[in-house]
Amino acid sequence: MEANCLSENKEFKGHEYVLADMLELLQIDVGLESTPTTGMDMNCSKNVLRKQRNWEKRLAAKKMKRKAEKQRRKKNQTMEKDTLQLSKRVIKAITRERLAEARLSGPRLCVDLSMADCMSHKELSRLSGQIRRLYGSNRKALCPFHLYLTEFQPDSLLYTECLRMNDGFHEYAMEMTEQSWLDLFPVEDVIYLTPDAEKALETVDDETVYILGGLVDESIQKKMTYSRALEAGVHTARLPIEEHMVRRPNAKNFHSKILAINQVFEILLVYRETGSWEKALPVGVPAGKGYMLATETTAAAAEVKPICVS
Repeated sequence: MEANCLSENKEFKGHEYVLADMLELLQIDVGLESTPTTGMDMNCSKNVLRKQRNWEKRLAAKKMKRKAEKQRRKKNQTMEKDTLQLSKRVIKAITRERLAEARLSGPRLCVDLSMADCMSHKELSRLSGQIRRLYGSNRKALCPFHLYLTEFQPDSLLYTECLRMNDGFHEYAMEMTEQSWLDLFPVEDVIYLTPDAEKALETVDDETVYILGGLVDESIQKKMTYSRALEAGVHTARLPIEEHMVRRPNAKNFHSKILAINQVFEILLVYRETGSWEKALPVGVPAGKGYMLATETTAAAAEVKPICVS
């Protein structure tokens, strides 16, 4: 019987060692109820405690590292925000400088508002929106124009609409005057841009004053800006749409060369920066006008493969 007890005691201790090894691997410190502690048990307990302390140290180090990383990211975000705000201030300063330089020596473009009385309230609202977009394009341009709004009456409905629709309108870096452009510029320096002119505009230079007729005409009163230019006795020109673009086939067979003042202005800006009508015209002539570059037609024809009939 004593032999059986000794055998069972050895077997129990064997299971205890296996359990201790498993707990050691899991790095868990658990008090074991066992038979009186031997020297080997003491060593195992010390190893478990040492590993647990090491694990706690590593855990504390990881927490400190995460905290430091969080503080670093927060600091970087603050610095990026400050840099972004600084960048915005720098961009605004550069924009102001460009516009100020353009008012001294840039090419001049004038929106003739003498036909405001011919427009309805709705048309005047649309015109004020076009003026806003025109000015926005000039602010973003690398080579801005010196802009004028002439025959612009402070007591007019157009003026009221411009104030209503354009935030900060009073601070626009452009000339607003009740005078006519005829009183401001020598006639020989002026080119009135109108879609009804016979001659196409060839280039954009710094010496010429370009006049755009401020007209939104939903009733399609033909040749109003052209007639205005003829009365004033100034040179006229149209955008070279016919020279560089062709009619695009469409279901309604609609083709129009009449553009909004901001679209004409976009074309002039891009041409002045690139010197290319092929790059400038597509910027301001929407696809809905029924025109596309002649080079697009050539490229499309080149892609068409001949059909071989056997």
